[in-house]
Amino acid sequence: MESHPGELSIEHSQRPSMRLIWRTLEQIGLIFSGSVVAALGYSLFQIPFNLAAGGISGISIFIGYFTGWPEGTILFILNLPLMVLGFFHLGRWRFVAYTLLSVFVFSAATDLFGIFLPQILGAPTVTEDKLLAAVYAAIVTGIGYGLVYRASANPGGTAILSRIIQKYTGIPLGQIYLYTDGAIVLLAGTLFGWEISLLALLTLFLGGLASDYMLEGPSTVRAVTIVTDHPDVLAGALMKGLNRGVSRWNVTGSYTGCTRTMLLCTVVRSQVEELKYIVAETDPTAFVVIGNAHQALGSQFLPLKRR
Repeated sequence: MESHPGELSIEHSQRPSMRLIWRTLEQIGLIFSGSVVAALGYSLFQIPFNLAAGGISGISIFIGYFTGWPEGTILFILNLPLMVLGFFHLGRWRFVAYTLLSVFVFSAATDLFGIFLPQILGAPTVTEDKLLAAVYAAIVTGIGYGLVYRASANPGGTAILSRIIQKYTGIPLGQIYLYTDGAIVLLAGTLFGWEISLLALLTLFLGGLASDYMLEGPSTVRAVTIVTDHPDVLAGALMKGLNRGVSRWNVTGSYTGCTRTMLLCTVVRSQVEELKYIVAETDPTAFVVIGNAHQALGSQFLPLKRR
């Protein structure tokens, strides 16, 4: 049966809309689940030990400690003016919608966990060891925030203020986080003791690693560049021995002025030793650089997905 051009154009125009809907639903699911997981780590390991590891969550621990107010509610109230700033300077309605969802779910889950977890566990937390609490606070909250970041969303807090400062001053985000989170950790040391401050620093550092791991995954691929005088033979040996594609281009050494060929080959981590063996057997005079790559998409690796 023949299709009318109008029907084809309507079907074609609906596809991007469906992809957008599914992508939006996926983002909402990641934000919700990530915020709940982060709130679990915050409620179970940070609040009971006053581990104020930077950010608005750390300030909420200070205020909650001295006032007795629920930390989740404090965190939500403190985030409201920051979200207004983010609306005008970072992304308007889309930014506010995703950030508000993340902050609301995190705050509500924090207060609910604070009420029900002690009743279920019979204690405010599952361990009395402060070091274990610091490590697991970092892992659990880091995983949660990593899920939120995977949704291209923002968990709120000082991350909003830091992005605004970076936007208008050009100061690197890492440096801004160092100043803001460092000040909060130092304040924790003066209020709760320097041992707590040191543990909060550990939580802050490990939490960043856990977020990065959750966001980008393990570095399982290696990008290898090889400078060689025998590109045909070496490229053939690599393709045959590793079953991987090889790209090439001519390069000129600044010191020698000689033109050689550079090969680029991407392999999985388990193939690195085999690659080095092949290069050593084929061209012992080659120059090899092996670098970490977080992901390889397309060709023989993970497929590129358009959502």
